[in-house]
Amino acid sequence: MSRDGTVRRTARRLTAGGSQSLEEAVAEEVAVALVYNGISHAVMMATPCDLEDFARGFSLTERIVEKASEIYDIEAEPMGRGIEVRLEIAAQRLAGLQERRRSLAGRTGCGLCGVDSLDAALRTVPSVAQPRPVSRLSIERAMAALPAQQRLNRASGALHAAAWAAPDGGLVSVREDVGRHNALDKLAGALARSDAAAAGGFVVVTSRCSYEMVQKAAAIGASAIAAVSAPTSLAIETAEQAGIALVAFVREGRLTAYACADRIAA
Repeated sequence: MSRDGTVRRTARRLTAGGSQSLEEAVAEEVAVALVYNGISHAVMMATPCDLEDFARGFSLTERIVEKASEIYDIEAEPMGRGIEVRLEIAAQRLAGLQERRRSLAGRTGCGLCGVDSLDAALRTVPSVAQPRPVSRLSIERAMAALPAQQRLNRASGALHAAAWAAPDGGLVSVREDVGRHNALDKLAGALARSDAAAAGGFVVVTSRCSYEMVQKAAAIGASAIAAVSAPTSLAIETAEQAGIALVAFVREGRLTAYACADRIAA
């Protein structure tokens, strides 16, 4: 386990002219267990870098805690073939987590971790406070700058990225992971740790835009979320509800606005 996001593996390239052996950088994917005050809550498949940011961001975007100051300590420890990330959180938040777990007692499984009902799965996303207009040029600038910041993806070609952009489109923070939700959680954690989420900023992602991505962007307080690929219908509905501009297909000098289009300045 490298903990830097990639490992070296031997592969064989086959072409019309023959074959050759080569060593390739491959994206690392491991099981990451999130443990709160000694209680295991979730196991995610993730890239084993920026795990403290991941744990912090997941805790915030999934509303396990209400604010970063309710997380007192985070430690990551290799355990067998995976990594255990241990968090110490406020007693009040732990009580809420335990109640959530009790509601799952006796069930054989669930589609979303820690969720036992449709209402919990599709919870109301709070409106972003005072969302600001975002210019088309700023979105295009942010998306164009993102590939150069994707160090792990350049090496392996297998990772998503999520970035926070300032209102002018300059990238403030970038995180990568094999999972698009994980990348956004890592970004949320990094922003909470550094207090870098300036007002009027927005999220840029290298993936499609689903409900969960919009929900997490709203938790960060983004004015918009911009994706390189398509949105889902529920993502659009959720963005409208939260007051977040949702744009997709951001590539080659064009984009399509699906939610709060009036706040995308031409």
